[in-house]
Amino acid sequence: MLVVNRFRIDAPEADAFRPELEAAHALLADRPGYVVGWVARNVDEPSLWTLVTRWENVGAYRRALSSYDVKIGAVPLLSRAIDEPSAYEVVHPGGDLNIEVTRSLG
Repeated sequence: MLVVNRFRIDAPEADAFRPELEAAHALLADRPGYVVGWVARNVDEPSLWTLVTRWENVGAYRRALSSYDVKIGAVPLLSRAIDEPSAYEVVHPGGDLNIEVTRSLG
């Protein structure tokens, strides 16, 4: 599972934002199920930043977000992300895709 969080940060805020984003990434990277990730900035639009992380599965990512350390140290920053879907399934050639269905609660 891949998570892409994008942020639009004005130039005056960038110097303060970068270490905050790196710290949020470090907190997430310390959680079980984290595979790999990185912080990046857009080449053509330097105000556009991203935090990309890969997880073993969606459950690992959701558990990471619900951990105390991440809630306190990363979620406030992640809440500044551009409001758009951020979780993606990795598509393998010929593999089955996730199907959008209503799940039963009982």
